[in-house]
Amino acid sequence: MIGVLTHHWAKSDQVSAARKLLEGNGLAQSKFRGFGKRETLYSLSDPAKITTLVTWQSNEIYDAWRASPERAKAMAGADKLWAKPPESERFEMAG
Repeated sequence: MIGVLTHHWAKSDQVSAARKLLEGNGLAQSKFRGFGKRETLYSLSDPAKITTLVTWQSNEIYDAWRASPERAKAMAGADKLWAKPPESERFEMAG
């Protein structure tokens, strides 16, 4: 099992739209094979920062999600919402 931690920084006038887009992405992920669970965190110090932690059965399944048409559809137009590119890192899940 892996965890993928991703930080997103929305443009200040796009926070609501960014949250909505990421909620839709989470729904699409939840229907993809190998999905585990997803947590969304909203920063208390930076209202434009949205962080997600998503678990997947394996790196290969996550790579398949990243390349899928479902992800492309869920994330369409996302580039217009970000103040800077998202930062993502993969982790091995303990226990």
